[in-house]
Amino acid sequence: MRMVDLIIKKRDGGELSKEEINYFIKGYTNGEIPDYQASAFTMAVLFKGMSDEETAYLCDAMEHSGDTIDLSEVDGVVVDKHSTGGVGDKTSLVVGPLVASCGAKIAKMSGRGLGHTGGTLDKMESIPGMRINLSKDEMIAQVKKIGIAILGQSANLVPADKKLYALRDVTGTVESIPLIASSIMSKKLASGSNCILLDVKFGSGAFMKNIDSARLLASKMVAIGNGLGRDTRAILTDMRQPLGLAVGNALEVKEAIDTLNGHGPRDFQELCLEASSIILEQAKIVKSKDEAREILLEKITSGEALNKLCEFVASQGGDPSYIRHPEKFELSKTIEDVYSEKEGYIEEINCLEIGESAMRLGAGRETMEDVIDMSAGIVLNKKVGDYVKKGEKLCTIHTNKKDYLKIKQDIHDSFKISEEEIKIPPVVHEYIH
Repeated sequence: MRMVDLIIKKRDGGELSKEEINYFIKGYTNGEIPDYQASAFTMAVLFKGMSDEETAYLCDAMEHSGDTIDLSEVDGVVVDKHSTGGVGDKTSLVVGPLVASCGAKIAKMSGRGLGHTGGTLDKMESIPGMRINLSKDEMIAQVKKIGIAILGQSANLVPADKKLYALRDVTGTVESIPLIASSIMSKKLASGSNCILLDVKFGSGAFMKNIDSARLLASKMVAIGNGLGRDTRAILTDMRQPLGLAVGNALEVKEAIDTLNGHGPRDFQELCLEASSIILEQAKIVKSKDEAREILLEKITSGEALNKLCEFVASQGGDPSYIRHPEKFELSKTIEDVYSEKEGYIEEINCLEIGESAMRLGAGRETMEDVIDMSAGIVLNKKVGDYVKKGEKLCTIHTNKKDYLKIKQDIHDSFKISEEEIKIPPVVHEYIH
């Protein structure tokens, strides 16, 4: 078998066998196939696509390119949740403890933020003492004991994806749906969970800019997971405006705490309840989403969900007093309101601009080496569909940067105001299973 023959076959629209895809992944991972041939192959895939069967073969080969985690010693169904990334997406910090308080088991590997998208690990590390590097044994023991663990990806988990992702980033092949789907799903499958819930976002603040491309990606990933024996489902969610009100690490943790106390923003609470309801179905704890919602709301009202967040934080070395007393989180030196210069209805909030502005205020990183200011960010006062008067507050910025006035103006300009009444959009648009 020769790599050049596989490149030509895919270039001409042919369908690759499992053996051919295994040959490529094994050879590229161990260095026998050079970057230039892998680049030609990924470009051929970008232009010619892959069938569901080919994509499943690719995902399976990538999953087994390094370590995998065996969670079979954990009693019951273990569920993993994945978001494709967005602005203000602190969902895992609510959904994880919430479903664990209902008896579900969550084992999740998360990532760091880059650019305008925030990472769950960074948010967790805004809590003093919080550890995100757990060994496999520590992860399994914690899930068995308290029902939840969220940690960073181990060094030798899916090494093929690390190489391919870096290559795609510099060769213009990031946008290929089969390559995105196999990248995400290989990591999820290697993490060992029985079931996977995917939160696939679309809009200006997401990687997928429209619902059609998000649906295509979600369907491809659901087909891969189900084809490889895992109960995989997806929701398509709106990222045309930030999720919830808070954007920025400690600010988002505080909003997650508010939500577990029953005081979360409407859209964020709705997404958390919908995702949690599906997870409880997958874990076979309930028979319907309606039944799940009743149980979930009771866990919030009783305080059990917040107690589980405290237990999770303490188990990973964090200080749970910050969960009980979120006023302990350090504030930025500069906290300033941004006011509307006109009256009307919020028609649009440029989600990408809000995410990038939060990054420039210190809340994110442009390169993986950048240091995050955990206190920095933006807290919205208005969302799409809300009415605003002239001189009324649109949002509040938090920063320790001295030169922030241009950023403040950009944030102001990201709000588009209309004289016409605007309908409040739903946050969850579709459920694919």
